[in-house]
Amino acid sequence: MFLNYKSIGLRVKEIRTIKRMSQAELAECIDFSVTYISHIETARKQASLEALVRIANALGVTTDLLLNGNQTNDPMEYRSDLLLLIEDCNSYEKRMIYEMASAAKNSLRKNKWLQRKIDSL
Repeated sequence: MFLNYKSIGLRVKEIRTIKRMSQAELAECIDFSVTYISHIETARKQASLEALVRIANALGVTTDLLLNGNQTNDPMEYRSDLLLLIEDCNSYEKRMIYEMASAAKNSLRKNKWLQRKIDSL
């Protein structure tokens, strides 16, 4: 099975940044080196299951959130990403994001013929 460690690393970095936590702070929380955290975030090293659980606990998220996008046919794919995206938004911003996403979805479905044309090239 292939795991996208680059995606996992980017997600760790993104969540850590949202939580306003430095690599050093995360490393200290989970008793790993700053270098190891850097290597996980840049996919130079593959995080162990233990490391992923420790990171998730330190960041206050689930391992599902860190692994999001690695499971095929995941009905929950991107839900946690969307929740993270709007976490710090006010009601107006949430409504605008919803309206834009709804319009984009409608446009994508309306123009499926264009996607088929691009795929056939």
